[in-house]
Amino acid sequence: MCASLLLAVAAAASALPTFAEVRAAHRVSDFTLLDRRGEPLQTLRLDKTHRTLAWVPLAQMSPALLQALLLSEDRRFYEHSGVDWSAVAASAWGNLWNQRTRGASTLTMQLAGLIDEDLSRPTGGRSLAQKLGQVVVAKQLEARWSKAQILEAYLNRVPFRGELVGIQALAQVLFGKLPAGLDAQEAALAAALLRAPNARPAQVAQRACAVLKEQGLGCAGAEAQLAAALARRAGMPLGEQLAPHYARQVLRAEGPAAQRSSLDARLQRLAVNTLKRQLGELAGRQVEDGAVLVLDNASGEVLAWVGSSGGELSSAAQVDGVLARRQPGSTLKPFVYQLALEKRLITAASLLDDSPAQIATGHGLYLPQNYDRDFRGWVSTRAALGNSLNVPAVRVGAMLGADALFQRLNAWGLQLSETGGYYGDSLALGSPDISLAALTNAYRALANGGELRPLGARTPARRVGEAGSVFIVADMLADNSARALTFGLGSDLVTRSWTAVKTGTSKDLRDNWCLGFSDRYTVGVWVGNASGEPMHGVSGVSGAAPVWATLMAALHEGRPAHAPQAPPGLLRLPVRFEGVGEPGRPEWFVRGTEQAVMRAGAQTRAPVLAGIANPVDGTIYALDPDIPPAAQRLLFEGQAGTWMLNGRRLGQGTRLAWSPWPGRHQLQLLDPRGQVLQSVRFEVRGAGLKQVR
Repeated sequence: MCASLLLAVAAAASALPTFAEVRAAHRVSDFTLLDRRGEPLQTLRLDKTHRTLAWVPLAQMSPALLQALLLSEDRRFYEHSGVDWSAVAASAWGNLWNQRTRGASTLTMQLAGLIDEDLSRPTGGRSLAQKLGQVVVAKQLEARWSKAQILEAYLNRVPFRGELVGIQALAQVLFGKLPAGLDAQEAALAAALLRAPNARPAQVAQRACAVLKEQGLGCAGAEAQLAAALARRAGMPLGEQLAPHYARQVLRAEGPAAQRSSLDARLQRLAVNTLKRQLGELAGRQVEDGAVLVLDNASGEVLAWVGSSGGELSSAAQVDGVLARRQPGSTLKPFVYQLALEKRLITAASLLDDSPAQIATGHGLYLPQNYDRDFRGWVSTRAALGNSLNVPAVRVGAMLGADALFQRLNAWGLQLSETGGYYGDSLALGSPDISLAALTNAYRALANGGELRPLGARTPARRVGEAGSVFIVADMLADNSARALTFGLGSDLVTRSWTAVKTGTSKDLRDNWCLGFSDRYTVGVWVGNASGEPMHGVSGVSGAAPVWATLMAALHEGRPAHAPQAPPGLLRLPVRFEGVGEPGRPEWFVRGTEQAVMRAGAQTRAPVLAGIANPVDGTIYALDPDIPPAAQRLLFEGQAGTWMLNGRRLGQGTRLAWSPWPGRHQLQLLDPRGQVLQSVRFEVRGAGLKQVR
């Protein structure tokens, strides 16, 4: 037994690490995300087994803490060389006479047990070998380390109450302070917790009071203060908490305690505050959530990532709005027009028909409508995209085909989950669910001339869109005059230097978006509700656009953005329009598609209708449950007469609007004598194809 005892003691002494090694081996539970310049942004707990924060130097600890510690644990710390033999003698004498005495273990001996677990692990009471090992290691520590190093290591390694390890965790979690800020009462409570970490608050407070009285200080309220501190044990570490969602994406437990990221603290802070301020201004419109993503066009680095408006506004603050998938609405239209330009189906000056359309689908007739429920007749592609008109976009999407458009959208990295046939013609209006991360990166690819790289990756670029057609789409998105009919000339989409931007609103105002780019940056903003509840009277230009505009202005303060250079193969020629209200202008063309005069369709007198022209017998209409029936009125057209629906008179004339309700219906048109000119049957279904605005 003596031989094994000696071997254990010798092993403990020979394995003694240096102070630098102990400090380097310090493992935290909470990791800190730094910005690109080293500024702390977020602290995130990754290890749930204990709560250990960053190592704190002795010079950054409260003098009151050191005084309370030595009074409570080791009065002759600066006098002994590892073992306090007078305390050992007093302890032995007390044990002999069954008297309670202060423990004989010095701070140095306790540190020996913290460094080598074999010297402190319980085995039915500390063994003689463990005790002797602590004595030997303590003597070695005193010989090799300074007193300051021993104190510093002890206070960073010692367990306090429950999961809390080290003075940094105790000070921040219990008292909401850094160790340097602990006052005399807090320091006494901390020292008392070392002696009885799991004791009742009254017992801990009693020991703390004893320490305070030895210093000639009062201890009124110590127990109440401790009870309050223990009640807030789930408290976060100190400092700004600006990027919780991004920290979850990038912090790694195997890395250092502080890990640098690509985020820009000033931009991240501005994005957080701007989003909160904008949602505050929308108070009363049932909107509580939002998300922001800012990318560097060249590198793909994430400069700002705001996943939520925060717990004070949102009921689902843990949901990352950058990664959540939602309907993007009209923000998909640039990709629709880019593919049509690339395939030479249209030009930026082509005239598209913005009039009521009925598109047959497997679920019934799809009736796309514009956001304002109005139609503008023949409009150029530039005006159709700028004013975000739905019907022309659906017609162009139908020219492309749902499968071709589906494949191209996935090529842009949008990760559509279904098939082209599943979405049908509503694909052009943003019916799929897409994340802000994927959509913003796709817009970044537009900014880079059609070349796509994964988010944050430096892999070789993959060309998705033809450079010429991408340039034309960007030029249309940057044209403030082109969107004047819908957005006016003074909206938040207008910037002081060159930017291309598009808004979007999903069905029933559940989500609204603003995405755009300059020559250097791409910014994506989503505003809505994580619950999916609709907002009240909030659109892309009133909800998300103000946040986008503020960030773009900050990004280019003192550094104006510049319009991109046209790639080879493009021409800019004057165009004149006939039969429409658009004035002539210079326009970009892919070489070989240029045209000097654009004419609308033949302007002929409308034919005289005979009988019922609309609806056709056997038509099936599908209502969108998210749009009020009054906004989905069906138009009955035919020759002049009296209209009867299901045997009841509706009215007279050649046109009649009707607010539909589900069911099978019979429509009749009567002549002046009451004779039935024609009778048709149609069906209205209460659920089916969704309309997307």
